[in-house]
Amino acid sequence: MIPKRLYQLGILLLTALSIMPLGFLYILADILYLLIYHVFGYRKKVVRENLRNALPERKLAEIIAIEKTFFRYLAALILEVVKAKSISKKQLQKRVKFKNRDLVEAYLNNNESVIFCSSHYGNYEWVCMAIGMAFSAQHYPIYKPVSNKSFDNWFLKMRSKFGNRMVSMRQTLRTIQASKEQLTIFTFGSDQAPSKDDSQYWTTLLHQDAAIQLGVEKIARKTNRPVFYLKTSYVKRGYYEVDCIPVCLAPAETKEFEITEMHTRLLEDLIREEPAYWLWSHRRWKYKPTISAIKQTFSDSVPVG
Repeated sequence: MIPKRLYQLGILLLTALSIMPLGFLYILADILYLLIYHVFGYRKKVVRENLRNALPERKLAEIIAIEKTFFRYLAALILEVVKAKSISKKQLQKRVKFKNRDLVEAYLNNNESVIFCSSHYGNYEWVCMAIGMAFSAQHYPIYKPVSNKSFDNWFLKMRSKFGNRMVSMRQTLRTIQASKEQLTIFTFGSDQAPSKDDSQYWTTLLHQDAAIQLGVEKIARKTNRPVFYLKTSYVKRGYYEVDCIPVCLAPAETKEFEITEMHTRLLEDLIREEPAYWLWSHRRWKYKPTISAIKQTFSDSVPVG
């Protein structure tokens, strides 16, 4: 068990780092990249295996190039997330730009709440924080609490600093019910793998069997709120563009799993376009479907054109 003082020291270090200029943090990121990739080989085997299985059409030289770009970006991302603690509104608005924002605002202006589904592609933390400033509705990002309470509180304060109201995954339905008279945006990280026990829907993602979270679809079909996919593009170091893509504007009219398939294919297309900025160090495909799960999925699923 890690002593409480070490956690407190870690929080103090992160807070101190966050006030440093981004230029300095990117110098540290370059050093961190050398350490995690070339010295310690942090999860290099996991990343290489994920890339080769997901992108079998790529030659080994291409895989290695993507791998190196990913680790260099991962090091920068870690420091960008730390910087989020002290980043100003002006800085964040300059670094995260939204495309087709008017498509979302058309519904909000008509007093209709919407749902965003996003993915851990690019800087998910900055994007979620920026949503709280960019749109004319109360923003509720859905998140999975950190196991350590001290770090969880640190992240909650950081994520909530620009008006976001963070919602634990287990509190999603309750929060939606409590806020139904309010104009809202709920944002889901749709690429996060469900636990083994919660793996209710299986499909393919990048040539592999993958369990997909059904939260977006369940809420959308129940409330008939329009669904938009946030396609994040890496512009250059520290700068992102987020395209608000309509996924389904009349969810109540869809068939079961149709919305899930649509946002999963958008994620797949995004990764194929520029693979280096997705979280390849995550063991996304560690669970395999049981025979009963496969039978259930195929019996309930519908073709999506």
